[in-house]
Amino acid sequence: MTLSRIAENIAPSGTIKISTKVNNMAQEGISVIGFGMGEPDFDTPKNIADAAIKAIKEGFTKYTPTSGIPDLREAICEKLWRDNGLRYSPTQVVVSMGAKQAIHNLILVLCESGDEVIIPSPYWVSYPEQVKMAGATPVFIHTGDDTGFKITPASLRKAITPRTKMLILNSPSNPTGVVYTEKELRELAGIAVEKGLYIISDEIYEKIIYDGMKHVSLASFGDEFMKKVITVNGFSKSYAMTGWRLGYAAGPENIIKAVIKLQDHTTSCANSIAQKAAVEALRGDQTPVRLMVEEFDKRRKYMVNRLKRLDGISCTMPEGAFYVFPNVSGLYRRNIAGTVVSNSTELVDLLIEKARVAFVPGICFGSDDHIRISFATNMAQIEEGINRLESLLTS
Repeated sequence: MTLSRIAENIAPSGTIKISTKVNNMAQEGISVIGFGMGEPDFDTPKNIADAAIKAIKEGFTKYTPTSGIPDLREAICEKLWRDNGLRYSPTQVVVSMGAKQAIHNLILVLCESGDEVIIPSPYWVSYPEQVKMAGATPVFIHTGDDTGFKITPASLRKAITPRTKMLILNSPSNPTGVVYTEKELRELAGIAVEKGLYIISDEIYEKIIYDGMKHVSLASFGDEFMKKVITVNGFSKSYAMTGWRLGYAAGPENIIKAVIKLQDHTTSCANSIAQKAAVEALRGDQTPVRLMVEEFDKRRKYMVNRLKRLDGISCTMPEGAFYVFPNVSGLYRRNIAGTVVSNSTELVDLLIEKARVAFVPGICFGSDDHIRISFATNMAQIEEGINRLESLLTS
């Protein structure tokens, strides 16, 4: 059977691959502590779940407009103004089945064969694959420990060519946890707008920030930025609603209309019940979000402090999201429990087999010297997982 060019060219998701492996081992009775998935371990807040139950009981189980129910789009506009200083009308908002779909839709309506899309590396695993699905070419700006995992105005200018159509920025960042400052974002966005590029601003982790860091939306810098920036956000991370599959995009009306037209022929509307719950998420009590972030902060500090004490691992404190992205290249070409590894994939495979802990290879995010470790799991699991890692590395 001959598969399509798209099917042949896209790579499988590294994060889902690790999660599937852990689940399969669990079904075989093998206990593996998983640090792979970017999924809060908290339950969805009760007020949000209650809103969904109420919607079911009231029979709100039919199709909705593809763009989303009016009440939710209004609530999103209220949130964007209240939290981000962005003034949008409901006609400039589309609700999708997760921020992932929103980003994919935007790439499909804005990019085509011959276009280039600039992606800072390390990157979220789906960005380059979604760009390739549109027939466009991902262009990476590589960053590392020495640059604080941030691109610079100089590196951005160097990457732009006459074929560049778009820049994707993610702050706070998955996988690095980096948060760009307002000054840094203003400079980068200014260059992109000057060159006529569209910018997808992936702000899904905006509420999960630490140490007094401030989240800034790129579109807040002025009218010229509002014309070129599409803000993407959702409910999975901040409200522990990963399985509800709900996200949104806000931007220029002509772009949003194109996304709606595309979505008409793919998924149509997002889940009606989840949309009702999302209204409550945005308008209801935000205390659960604050409490989750406080708990993430404790885990973040504990994990980094433990990892920094391990020989061969160097680790910086993430400023946002719920991932640690340690440099593990000091473990390469060393004898670990009778095995010598030379890259992040071999190391992760060894740790699953010998220590029964699962991380994600950094190569999945474009950096083979690192691994991604999620601290979106309970403290007992974190303690035991790091104990297992330490035991293997010091044996």
